Amino acid sequence: MKFVDEAIIKVHAGDGGNGCISFRREKFIPFGGPDGGDGGSGGSVWLVADEGLNTLIDFRHQRSFKAQRGQNGMGSDMYGKGGEDTTIRVPVGTVVTNVDTDETIGDLTAHGQRLLVAQGGKGGLGNIHFKSSVNRAPRKSTPGTPGEVRELKLELKLLADVGLLGFPNAGKSTFIRAVSAATPRVADYPFTTLHPNLGVVSLGTDQSFVIADIPGLIEGAAEGAGLGIQFLRHVSRTRLLLHLVDIAPIDGSDVVEQVHAIEHELQKFDAELLERPRWLVLNKADVLPEDERQAVAEDIIKRLGWTQPWFLVSAIARENTMSVCQQVQRFFEEQRQAREGRTDMLPGDVRLRGE
Repeated sequence: MKFVDEAIIKVHAGDGGNGCISFRREKFIPFGGPDGGDGGSGGSVWLVADEGLNTLIDFRHQRSFKAQRGQNGMGSDMYGKGGEDTTIRVPVGTVVTNVDTDETIGDLTAHGQRLLVAQGGKGGLGNIHFKSSVNRAPRKSTPGTPGEVRELKLELKLLADVGLLGFPNAGKSTFIRAVSAATPRVADYPFTTLHPNLGVVSLGTDQSFVIADIPGLIEGAAEGAGLGIQFLRHVSRTRLLLHLVDIAPIDGSDVVEQVHAIEHELQKFDAELLERPRWLVLNKADVLPEDERQAVAEDIIKRLGWTQPWFLVSAIARENTMSVCQQVQRFFEEQRQAREGRTDMLPGDVRLRGE
């Protein structure tokens, strides 16, 4: 299935029903008074996160969603029935933005989480509300208010713990195949990966994390070159970045320059990403003689001035790949222990509406 991570939809909440003008008409009661009921409220439109979905491809076929209109009020003090709500299922990790105002309405990050995106209109008042001592037979009612109409941008951001950075053919897909059960496509040409893949790395009971193999990044990605922002948005949620580098590129390019190029793209897209923990993984060590690997790796680290953790691996031969994963798991456990020791943590995301 083709991976789709962005869609534009239009949502129409139901209009409220109109109030009714009516009077009692019973035998022997010539002046029964007003008995027109109120209109029903229009249905609202909700988004609900569903972990069974992993793409927004369904919205290529249906882009407009409308909730039911409220029923009009009726005589004999009968109120109109409220319109049915419309619920739209979206993948977990969907960010919802109002296209007209560019305002983020909400972020659905948990299965079953609901978000109100269009409020139904209120029902109009029947003439029973307008009677008074000086107006015993009011011929007045109010119409229902219209429901909200919005154009929404749905943007799917992967919920992964670890994101893989790197140029095309750095070995990201091979690495995720080596450490998880995921089977992304692997080939000897650039841009083999055209859509993100998720893999679960399991190291034992209650010891696992999710790793994302994301399409390769090239220079100019922050402006949309290559797969551009379609790639960069997915690293924004990850807690740790693994920067994979081909230690001996076939084209003879400088590894240090490749690392700096990706850092430059991260800086342009979101400077906060450069502050996030990022470990360097020097891949394809198997292409170098065994007695030269360590020296080449240390030279690269020295020229980069690298201060964060780094690893020398061969993903295709599965050398040292699980060692990287064990260090990642230890890193997450230390983070968890640090969080549990905090007393200033805030409750859930206040941006979410309709929970």
